Amino acid sequence: MTHPVVFETGEPTDLPSQGLPGTLQAWLTRVNSLAILLSSIAAGMAGCVMTWEVAGRYFFKIPSDWQDELSIFLLVGATFGSAAWIQARRGHVGIDALQHILPPRADRIRRRLADIVSLAFCLFFTWKCWSLLWEAWEDGQITGTPWGPSLTIPYGLMTFGMTLLTMQIALQVLAPFGRQRGR
Repeated sequence: MTHPVVFETGEPTDLPSQGLPGTLQAWLTRVNSLAILLSSIAAGMAGCVMTWEVAGRYFFKIPSDWQDELSIFLLVGATFGSAAWIQARRGHVGIDALQHILPPRADRIRRRLADIVSLAFCLFFTWKCWSLLWEAWEDGQITGTPWGPSLTIPYGLMTFGMTLLTMQIALQVLAPFGRQRGR
């Protein structure tokens, strides 16, 4: 069984609430809540790092070579870490022109197909993220800058976020099937 949740967009989002999918969704909701909190902090920290760089370089004549990479890592973490939380609310950019033209049943089918295609893309992207992370880990890859942090940091953040996003989309794709069985 699923329960529709209505967010600011006014569009219902079906999230599974019973059985194994419901248990997974409850767990994922908790993880997503933590991820969105950390993503918000990371975005704020990236702004602080860049502000320091401008102030340090232009007002205090203190150049640094770490701020660009750190900001990028923080923003990668914020972007990928927040993706599943946003997906649970159907907050990603979508084109709703067809929604106003199509009959409700046809629009549901269109949305379903879009979710399935999104899931396929995210599965591929997640697999590639895991491959990059493993390669960076095994080879000890670092960035080519004087600071030289490990590439496992951005690849790990991407992998974590894409794994959560793929799980969220999969649960949303499977949610209606659980409803049909419950009837």
